[in-house]
Amino acid sequence: MNSNQITFNVLDIRRGTTVDGPGLRTSIYLAGCRHACPGCHNPDSWDFNAGSPMTLEEILRVVDDEDFDVTLSGGDPLMHPDTLPILIHAIKERGKNVWVYTGYTIEQIEADPKLWDAVKEADTIVDGPFMRDLRDPDLLFRGSSNQRIIDLHKRRLHTT
Repeated sequence: MNSNQITFNVLDIRRGTTVDGPGLRTSIYLAGCRHACPGCHNPDSWDFNAGSPMTLEEILRVVDDEDFDVTLSGGDPLMHPDTLPILIHAIKERGKNVWVYTGYTIEQIEADPKLWDAVKEADTIVDGPFMRDLRDPDLLFRGSSNQRIIDLHKRRLHTT
C-alpha cells in the first residue's frame, strides 16, 4: 500500500493535551468503532464516515509541528488494522512515544495476528471496553476500572 494514498477519517486532533497519556501529547481521534459501549462519551465516533479525511502526510505534519508524544484514540484505532501499523510506524520513526486506546482486551489482540501486527510497534495500549457500571472518574487515563494501561515493551519481554 502506497503511504501517499492512505487516508484516515479524523474526528479531532487535540494538541498539548494531558488527559490521554503522560505529559503533553498530540491526541488523534480516528473515526469508527463497533464496540458500541453503553455510556460511551462519544457515540458519534462509532460512524466510520464521521470526521474529515486526512492523509498520512497531513497527520504527520501535525505530529511534527507539535513535537509531542502521540495518543491514538477514537472510535477505536484497531478498527483500522490495515492502515494503523503504517501510522504507528511513521510516528515511531519520528522518535515519538505512542499510546493506543482500544476497546479490545490485550488477550483478544494477542490472539488475533492482524490486531497484534497493528499495534506491536506502539509503546502502550489502554485496553478494554468502557463499562458504565465500572466508571471511575478518579482513574488516571482510563474511564472504567476494567481498562488496563499496558506497557507493550515490558509485555514483550515477559512473553518472548
